[in-house]
Amino acid sequence: MTVLQLEDVTKTFGDRRVVDRLTFDLREGTIFGLLGPNGSGKTTTIRMILRILEPDEGTIRVFGERLNEATKHRVGYLPEERGLYKNMKVLDHLRFLGKLRGLDANEARTRSLAWLERFDAGSWAGRKVEELSKGMQQKVQFISTLLNDPDLIILDEPFAGLDPVAAQLLKEVMLDLRRKGRTIIFSTHQMEQVERSCDAIVLIHNGRAVLSGPVSDVRARFGTPSVKVEFDGELGDLSAVEGVRSVENKGRYAEITLADFSRSAHLLRHLVERVNVRRFEISEASLEEIFISQVKGDGRVVAEVGT
Repeated sequence: MTVLQLEDVTKTFGDRRVVDRLTFDLREGTIFGLLGPNGSGKTTTIRMILRILEPDEGTIRVFGERLNEATKHRVGYLPEERGLYKNMKVLDHLRFLGKLRGLDANEARTRSLAWLERFDAGSWAGRKVEELSKGMQQKVQFISTLLNDPDLIILDEPFAGLDPVAAQLLKEVMLDLRRKGRTIIFSTHQMEQVERSCDAIVLIHNGRAVLSGPVSDVRARFGTPSVKVEFDGELGDLSAVEGVRSVENKGRYAEITLADFSRSAHLLRHLVERVNVRRFEISEASLEEIFISQVKGDGRVVAEVGT
C-alpha cells in the first residue's frame, strides 16, 4: 500500500523556487529518509504534506487522498521547531497533548507513562518541563508524536540535540514501529543517521530530487566502489587494468577506485600475480559521498530508482 505520494510538487516563495517538481512515494511499513543539506526544501515539503502550506503545483496524497479531518489523526508529526509549555509537569503535558489527539484522559495517561518508561524517563513524569535537559525535552516531544498510535509518522530533524545514547534509543524505537507496520518519514541533513535504518531515500538539492529509491539500489547504481590493498612488492602501473578508474599508491598501501563491484575479482587476480597481497578490502561509498558527488553537477534530477 502506498501511504504517501507526491507528484510534481512545486512551491515558490517570492522569486525563489524552494521545492521544484518533487516526486516520490512512500510504502507502508517503510522508514524513508528525506535527505539534503540545510535549505534544500525538506521542511517546506513536510509542511505541504501536512497542509500547513499548500503547493503551487502538483498533488500530494496521504492514504490515497488529500489530508483531511478524517485522516489527520492517523499522522504523527514532530516539527523541527520544538515547543513545550515549560511550566507544565511532564505527565500533565503529555496527557494534554494526548487529549488534543483524540485520546481520553485515562488512555492518554496510560500511554504517556508507558512511553516515558520506554525512553528511560519515568522518573521525570512529575517534574516540570523547564527542569529537563534539551535532550530529555526532545524525548518528551517524540513521545507526544506517538501518543495517538499514528500509522504515518513524520519527523523533522528528530536527532537534533540528542546525545549518541539517546539517538540510538530513538533508532531502536523507529525500527520497532516499522516492525509493527508503521510508516516513518524523517528529514535530516546528517546522512550518516540513515545508513542503517532507512529502507528508501530521496536526496534533495535546491528543492529538486537528486537521487531516490531503495538505499541498496542507490548504492549499487551510484556508489563508486573502492579497494584498499596492503601488499609487499612493486605494484606497477594499474591504469590499463580493466575496471580501474584511479589508483593512489602509497608504497605498501594503495587505494584503488573501480568502475563497479564486478571488477574486484579481476583486480585481485591481477594483483596476486604481481605482489604479495596482505589485505584486500572492498568498501562502499557512503550515502553522503554519493550525494556530494551528485550535487557537484548541475542540479538536474540525476536518477530515480523505483520504490
